[in-house]
Amino acid sequence: MTRTFTIDENSFPDLPQLMLATLYALKSLGGSGNIQEIDEQVIENEGVSEDEQSIMMPNGRYQKLNYYLAWARTYLKRGDALENSSRGVWALTPSGEAIADKAETVAIHAKVNEEERERAKQKRAEKRRKRGSSSKSSESAAPPTQEEANWQSDLLDCLKEMDPAAFERLSQRILREAGFVKVEVRGKTGDGGIDGIGVLRVNLVSFQVYFQCKRWKSSVGSKEIRDFRGALQGRADKGLFITTGNFTSSASEEATRDGAIAIDLIDGERLCELLKQFNLGMTTKMVEHIEIDQDWFKAL
Repeated sequence: MTRTFTIDENSFPDLPQLMLATLYALKSLGGSGNIQEIDEQVIENEGVSEDEQSIMMPNGRYQKLNYYLAWARTYLKRGDALENSSRGVWALTPSGEAIADKAETVAIHAKVNEEERERAKQKRAEKRRKRGSSSKSSESAAPPTQEEANWQSDLLDCLKEMDPAAFERLSQRILREAGFVKVEVRGKTGDGGIDGIGVLRVNLVSFQVYFQCKRWKSSVGSKEIRDFRGALQGRADKGLFITTGNFTSSASEEATRDGAIAIDLIDGERLCELLKQFNLGMTTKMVEHIEIDQDWFKAL
């Protein structure tokens, strides 16, 4: 189909059109897919260039296209056109399957916005009511998705401020925690962009893995993947590219190109999850929540 939305640094993309593009992508995928699959299918269907994929939001934390595609999925879910599972798989509903033109996504967009305005109005009224009572109200917790985005953003800001050598040592520590052995940092040698090497043992088989780690605010493109692979030729079984930024769709395709050394990619979001998983530089606190069963007391 002919693309009707644009991705540039100075304007907002057409969200209803992105919603329609998301629906078409899911139809191409057979009705369901994870976020990466959906985003990559939109890029393929719409012919989004690598330069457009690399455009970041003003805060420098998210790719603009992926950011607004996330909003497109949110609007479609609130409009009962999509559903998603706890495993991160998004799927078309019968209503979403039936949508065929932009007029319908425009209607969903307007309906969700109206519902959001009404919800905000009710919240303001509830806050005024609580302020008028003598009891002290507790502040409502932020949605988990927003809380997750906040801690990841704070962590990425911290990582981007690290000295390059310190970031290499952090990458070394992560690989060791993940089960690699003989992990060495070689970044200071200027060895063709290779920052280190490690050995991954899987049962009776060992793989020599070279890694590169970059503190980037922007997206890593296919050129950087090709350059890294060039340094691996004849030396390693696999490559690992770690960044605080993101990877373009073309970079992801280049990393798994047939007939070439496979390169695994760890972007900023995945890096945050690994640090959380291994408890490196952070502490996860569990909040106790107590509910009173009034019926139990009444039954005594």
